[in-house]
Amino acid sequence: MQKWITGLLGSIGAVLLATAVAWAGSDQGILYNDLSVFVWCGVFAFAVQWLIFIHAWFAQTEHFFDLTGSLTYIVLVLAACYLSEAFDIRSLVIVGLVLIWALRLGPFLFFRIQKAGEDRRFRSIKVSFPTFFMTWTLQGAWVFVTVSAGLGAITSSNKVPPELAFYLGLAMWIAGFVIEVIADRQKTAFRADPANAEAFITSGLWAWSRHPNYFGEILLWAGIAVIAVPTLQGNQIFLLLSLIWVVVLLTAISGVRMLEGRGKKLWGHDPEYIDYMKRTPMLMLWPPRKRR
Repeated sequence: MQKWITGLLGSIGAVLLATAVAWAGSDQGILYNDLSVFVWCGVFAFAVQWLIFIHAWFAQTEHFFDLTGSLTYIVLVLAACYLSEAFDIRSLVIVGLVLIWALRLGPFLFFRIQKAGEDRRFRSIKVSFPTFFMTWTLQGAWVFVTVSAGLGAITSSNKVPPELAFYLGLAMWIAGFVIEVIADRQKTAFRADPANAEAFITSGLWAWSRHPNYFGEILLWAGIAVIAVPTLQGNQIFLLLSLIWVVVLLTAISGVRMLEGRGKKLWGHDPEYIDYMKRTPMLMLWPPRKRR
């Protein structure tokens, strides 16, 4: 009974969060069939998740979870662009950046899970209908909130030619994307060596940050927000809070918190790991502090 209550409340909370974002993002936005295109995107975010969840529940598999997340990003930006008839440079660039990111990350995570055989996070989750459903619903809200600033720019009725913010945001996105890709490849290569099966990575970008991939992720979404800023009107300005959402999500809810918790269990008594944690920044790429 408790799982049903938790799952129901979690799912309702996710929908309410998306509803609040939809309210802000729809202000002075373009309409489709008398409804804001931004709101339509929120509907699509949950529709994609729930459709794939049906298969996931009956097959008892989490293998398509991350891939579905990436698919949802793709559906949202394409739907926003098409329904808004937003074919200006800024909108098309945002669509292109999200597509590049999603088409790279989705398959990367999917094949990583395929190779591992399972995502250990879902061992206890996928056997409980309310908890498993809540997880997919949360992902729908996650995607919608994360990409909301970009969607706001695409669906905004205020179209602004490329200027300083456009080029600055584009540079930030490129830097963040490159950092994320390099960090993922370095860790993949490290894990591919059997000698590193029980070791932790401290080489490459990982010598300058404990989580360079997440730093790159935050930076690229910040870039999209900067690109979007000049077009946002009225309540749409609240969409910039999505950056706080990304940071909190990757550091305090998922990502960093979970990985460092697992790291402390595995290597918490290892002097080299303790030293690495003390000397290396959590996110920001920065030369490690010198050994004392």
